[in-house]
Amino acid sequence: MIILKCSRDALLSPLQAVSGIVEKRHTLPILSNVLLEKQGERLTLLATDIEIQITTESKPVGGEGDGAVTLAAKKLQDILRSLPESAEITLDKEDKRLLLKAGKSRFSLQTLPADDFPRMTISEGSEKTLSVTQKEFRALIGKTQYAMASQDVRYYLNGLMLMVDGQELRCVATDSHRLAYNSMTIEADLERQEMILPRKTVLELNRLLSDSDDPLKISVGGNQIRFEFGATVLVSKLIDGKFPDYERVIPPRLESCMTVNRQALHTAMSRAAILTNDKFHGVRILLDANLLKIIAANAEQEEAQEEIEVGYTGAPLDVGFNVTYLLDVFNNLSSDDIEWSFNDANSSALITVPGNDRFKYVVMPMRI
Repeated sequence: MIILKCSRDALLSPLQAVSGIVEKRHTLPILSNVLLEKQGERLTLLATDIEIQITTESKPVGGEGDGAVTLAAKKLQDILRSLPESAEITLDKEDKRLLLKAGKSRFSLQTLPADDFPRMTISEGSEKTLSVTQKEFRALIGKTQYAMASQDVRYYLNGLMLMVDGQELRCVATDSHRLAYNSMTIEADLERQEMILPRKTVLELNRLLSDSDDPLKISVGGNQIRFEFGATVLVSKLIDGKFPDYERVIPPRLESCMTVNRQALHTAMSRAAILTNDKFHGVRILLDANLLKIIAANAEQEEAQEEIEVGYTGAPLDVGFNVTYLLDVFNNLSSDDIEWSFNDANSSALITVPGNDRFKYVVMPMRI
């Protein structure tokens, strides 16, 4: 019985939306699969790794009956990508296998019982709900997510802290060497609450959200957070832990401030980074009256030197930084200029955007 008949893109597009969280090899084989459920012309796709669950729908589809089946997500995605864009496909269920047909191509795929597919238990009870545009929220997390830790034993750093406080939504990430902070105004008025989103959830949201004014509904209840946008629903568990006090990390006042063109600084740093030490990636920043000098060297005694004219009238300064931490923030800002403030060579520095008090980036110096 043909349970599904549709165009290649009608299945590939929603499959790509859910398959990002699927692990190719998992201790539970069924978690490498995606669940396809068809009811009438409605096709729903669901994927989960137990911590995150993504559900979406395709455009109306055809077929002779209703049914549910689980297939290897990555394998199905690779097959669909390899087919012509104009291909019409059919899925024909045969006992424990599924036959995918497209033109003269035939693929016999192994399935696992749909009834065995795990689903997250959705928290019930009081929820806090707010709505923003996809573009606003994607920009909020995009300016901070690169500062998240990766595989840190302090598990609460392997995520992004999202906080609602009255009419403000704040976003903070840190790996203890640098910290990124960003905020935006919301139309709700909510009690203060902190939530830590897992790293994987943040990366998926950054991938799935569009730069559009389409709505994004965010609901928080118990130890879960739910994001609804378009035909997609992403549900994620929250990290249970206490995020560091970011307000103590952001310096309230710094003595010297430099104003510099972001793109000019970014390209100069990128060139200097080529000759940094492979392990430490350190660059020296030498500041004097309206002049910035960038020096990088490595174990082979090779050296790179760059000079940029900047707006600076403070005391001469010689300080070292991890160039990767600097390039990350320059890559994720879009402003023409940035302000870079210092106290001394042993204190953290602050990078901000002129006329914007909502974004702050704190980076610790390093000895070179």
